[in-house]
Amino acid sequence: MPDFKPQKGQTDYTNIHWAPVINCVLVYEDKILILQRSSELNFYPNYWNGVSGFLDDNKSLKKKVKAEINEELGIRSDDIISIKLAKIFHQKAPQYNKTWIVHPVLVFVKTNKIKLDWETKKYKWIHLKDIGKYNLLPGFNDVIRETKKLL
Repeated sequence: MPDFKPQKGQTDYTNIHWAPVINCVLVYEDKILILQRSSELNFYPNYWNGVSGFLDDNKSLKKKVKAEINEELGIRSDDIISIKLAKIFHQKAPQYNKTWIVHPVLVFVKTNKIKLDWETKKYKWIHLKDIGKYNLLPGFNDVIRETKKLL
């Protein structure tokens, strides 16, 4: 895992209790994308989740979502149909001394072709009804519930 070095204008939330994050549910045709997090990650290794990342710079939410999707999946912004923010919620994580300020995002895409980066070890396009079969990151069920309201 590469060491995190904040870029100019970026906040390092590694040791800060309140941390704003995005968690994106990607939809392609009738399936959603889930990602199994790398065992190298500091937070929630090996859990299944959406595309996530810290809101740690001055980019707009849409620009941040596009950047994370491109970085983690290799999906370009012209392959994104729409980006919709769902209801923001707090997720306590006492094991990390954190409270995540979760921004659930629903993203419709034109492609199911993925090129994973180091943060993810596996991915699957699944039907929403099958989500319960996976060891989900705590709070990801809430992300699913909130983004489902936007369908």
